[in-house]
Amino acid sequence: MNGGALNRTRREQRLGWLMAGPALLLMMAVTVVPILRTAGLSLERYSLSAPDERGFAGLGNFREILTGQDWWQDLAATIVLTVTSVGVEFVLGFALAMAMHKVLWGRRLLRTVVLVPYAVLTVVSAFAFRFAFQPSVGFVGGDFNWLGETWSAYFVIVLTEVWKTTPFMALMLLAGLVTVPGEVYEAAKVDGAGAWQRFWRVTVPCVRPAIMVALLFRTMDAFRIFDTVYIQTQGAVGTETLSFLSYRFLIRDLEVGLGSAVSVLLFACVALIASGFVRAFRSELGGGR
Repeated sequence: MNGGALNRTRREQRLGWLMAGPALLLMMAVTVVPILRTAGLSLERYSLSAPDERGFAGLGNFREILTGQDWWQDLAATIVLTVTSVGVEFVLGFALAMAMHKVLWGRRLLRTVVLVPYAVLTVVSAFAFRFAFQPSVGFVGGDFNWLGETWSAYFVIVLTEVWKTTPFMALMLLAGLVTVPGEVYEAAKVDGAGAWQRFWRVTVPCVRPAIMVALLFRTMDAFRIFDTVYIQTQGAVGTETLSFLSYRFLIRDLEVGLGSAVSVLLFACVALIASGFVRAFRSELGGGR
């Protein structure tokens, strides 16, 4: 690279930092500062019911949480809800994305209709499904209390999440499908590959980056599930999640230190999930090259 090109590259980089700098500073102000504040509170023995007893607790809050049963039970519930909902959404979203990609007539209308559930507020969809599964009142009918038993409550929560966020998964995967050249499918047909072989040998490898990004964003979002659980079960019958545990400590019990510690641990779990997906994403790209 000659001197002129190097100077031009440096100027472009400087311009990029100048343009992105204000947004970066704003993002740091609204994200990093609250995170650091929460991390500081997690090291304190701080209860709003006894503010005079506030003091430094070190890792005592984390020790109390990790040695108790609530954290591990709620972690198990969060994992079950996350894996189940994201898995079902991925299968349905992929099928929906394939349908939207293949259809020729009414493509715009179909994509608009698919977006309707995603445009509905999560609170509204949670209330709607809670009403639908009310015994002797909702549309399901019968006297069975769906939200009064553990696994049936899991079913309703997962169904609500799947109905609400499958369109997001479908649109993310559709963005990957539209980048696959048609010539690749034609070449596979010439080589004698059937529909199933074309799907596994052509479609899936080509849209793998889109799959990883969709799973990453949806898994991080599902792992922090709160509003659906709050509205439908209030964390009862074994459906309490980690986000709800933090809410219970902070809002119900007024234990700021313990609630902040749960939030820090939840943030660490989400960071580990993101790190795992990013590593897998990089390895897939390396294998593709």
